[in-house]
Amino acid sequence: MQYCSNHSGRKYRHDLLFIGGLLLIIAAASLALFLFRVPGDTVTVTVDGQVWGEFSLSENRTVEITGADGYNLLVIANGQAYVSEASCPDGICSSHRPISHDGESIICLPNRVVISVQRQDDRQPDIIS
Repeated sequence: MQYCSNHSGRKYRHDLLFIGGLLLIIAAASLALFLFRVPGDTVTVTVDGQVWGEFSLSENRTVEITGADGYNLLVIANGQAYVSEASCPDGICSSHRPISHDGESIICLPNRVVISVQRQDDRQPDIIS
């Protein structure tokens, strides 16, 4: 049986074009999400699925979030929120970068804590809709 090398080269070239196109689409979508993200103004804390508290990003403060499974120390400073200390064994939440944009969150699974940023102030234009 004889194979035609011409088809193999075309197939390889089409695969490269397809992969390149996908990478270009992914890069464009990532850039659009980064450029059009909206700053948040409120931090909502939920513990075990229940709203535990809401705090303004414009007011610097430190909040100890306590629950049945442990504690997290939330720091809000300079318009950003981060976890400085946690009682969970892995400490992933305390190594997370600060959050400040609408839709960003820090999640501590062992302590069942979700810290998320929302935009409550509707005076800023929504460029997505």
